[in-house]
Amino acid sequence: MLRSPRAVEADGIDGGVAAHYGDPLREQKTLLAGDGCVDLSHREVVQIDGTDRLPWLHSLTTQYLDGLAPGQWVTTLVLSPHGHVEHAMSGYDDGVAFWAHVGPGEAAPLLAWLDSMRFMMRVEVHDVTEEWAVVARGPESVDLVSRAELEPSVMGSLCGLWAFEALRIARGEPRLHLDTDHRTIPNEVGWVGSAVHLDKGCYRGQETVARVHNLGRPPRRLVLLHLDGSADRLPGHRADVVVDGRTVGVVGSSARHHELGPIALALVKRNVDIDVPLLVDGIAASQEAVVDPDVGLHVRASH
Repeated sequence: MLRSPRAVEADGIDGGVAAHYGDPLREQKTLLAGDGCVDLSHREVVQIDGTDRLPWLHSLTTQYLDGLAPGQWVTTLVLSPHGHVEHAMSGYDDGVAFWAHVGPGEAAPLLAWLDSMRFMMRVEVHDVTEEWAVVARGPESVDLVSRAELEPSVMGSLCGLWAFEALRIARGEPRLHLDTDHRTIPNEVGWVGSAVHLDKGCYRGQETVARVHNLGRPPRRLVLLHLDGSADRLPGHRADVVVDGRTVGVVGSSARHHELGPIALALVKRNVDIDVPLLVDGIAASQEAVVDPDVGLHVRASH
């Protein structure tokens, strides 16, 4: 897609795909209308086949995968023994194999860990990033296509990663390693329900997830920051969130939204008052709850 007219390449871990094609705010609106396509081919694709694949993945990860219907997309996590998020993947089973995509550079460590857990199970794990690519055909609809199909002439109205990310941030959806750290548990970032199934058997890290869900009050909580529009920049990744000179959290992703203006996701201490003014990398900000600060619902708070 970088061969397309006006394509501007993204930087950092998102290098290799277009950040925008000249008008990122218009591209957001195109995506919301369902008419846009986003090149996410910097993400990596894994394939897991073998007759034991679904019960095996079910036993290792947070999602209910045993008997998963063909074509049903799910998100699932691999946790540490203490419940911290180590890997996240989204994908589906086609009746023969489970296909999933992960972030840039994440396939190798995920597959190495999965391979170490095979034991006598009839499963095989493969990195198929060279043959398959991830594309988005709307603000939330993601698909896998062969690399041969990844051509501007057949992809429709092109929208950049900045547009896709701005809409993700506005929905309060975290991205692994950008909006999480090595201490993050699913309860803190709203992954209970969407990526964690509470009615399934034991998996690594389950005790932490269940305890925090049942008792409520995770140590930190994800918030959507509404930033002061008078600033001409966005806060840096991992910038401090400050209240009265005291650091209470850190910034993850940030973007400029076509309606909300400059926004960001941040992890803040659970007891930070929802109405207190914040200072983020020198920029004034207010917060909107994504994870409920008081109870074990762990979904976007109602107002």
